[in-house]
Amino acid sequence: MPNSCRELRDALAQCLQESDCVMVQRNTARDCLRSPLAETLPTKCQQLKKGFGECKRGMVDMRKRFRGNMPVAYRSASESDKGYQLYAGKPAFSSAVKETSGDEPVPRDWRDMENEAYRAEQQREQQQQQR
Repeated sequence: MPNSCRELRDALAQCLQESDCVMVQRNTARDCLRSPLAETLPTKCQQLKKGFGECKRGMVDMRKRFRGNMPVAYRSASESDKGYQLYAGKPAFSSAVKETSGDEPVPRDWRDMENEAYRAEQQREQQQQQR
């Protein structure tokens, strides 16, 4: 098998070995890839199965006979947290999108801040008038 599909094949085998179909239900990996059990696989394994099938199909596709399959870098794509689009050697969206943990405080609305400033100003004026 050419090296273009080997990485996807290894990733699919690893995903199948870690799935409940093999670990808990004790089915073989071959059985887990067949129709009734294939729907119970995790989404990641289903995507790898589809990608591996397309890779093998591309090896015999006559439209790709001169250039071959596009090289698949599954590990580099799955392990990288950065954007994949490059602009001048840097990720295109690295500064625009920031990672959040989900427990950041909600930013205050500008209208609320203006209302508070207005109320504080009104209170100062009332205190000055009372003196």
